[in-house]
Amino acid sequence: ELFVLTYGALVAQLCKDYEKDEDVNTCLDRMGYGIGVRLIDDFLARSAVKKCRSYSETADVIAQVAFKMYLGVTPSVSCSSAAGNEFSLILDKNPLVDFVEELPAERASLCYCNLLCGVIRGALEMVQLAAEVTFLQDRLKGDAVTEIGITFLRKAED
Repeated sequence: ELFVLTYGALVAQLCKDYEKDEDVNTCLDRMGYGIGVRLIDDFLARSAVKKCRSYSETADVIAQVAFKMYLGVTPSVSCSSAAGNEFSLILDKNPLVDFVEELPAERASLCYCNLLCGVIRGALEMVQLAAEVTFLQDRLKGDAVTEIGITFLRKAED
């Protein structure tokens, strides 16, 4: 709960600091990226996860191990491309919004939990996987579920 309350205060302050939602979204993504870059070491040490052999296996580890370990939830995973490089993490419950009912009308383009996208992108980059991570659906914006899209762009060279 402390993290969730603190996160809400952080987003509120960023909204005061920046006029445009896009700037807040960019800042949250950048902050999340920095967290992900550092968090991957803790994750690998504490989870004892072996090297993933496929994008599908990587998406499953993110959902079933990382989300459970750090947020206490387990999103469902669905593959959304024939090429097997696009996945969706679908969260029935998003703990970061426990104390948020809805976004104000003037903040309609704010991606409140964009920090999560940056965390995932930063962590993946540290294990040599370039990815684009975005929110596809958000309950705070009236969608039925919260959905994070992960598109693996290419495996980075060693």
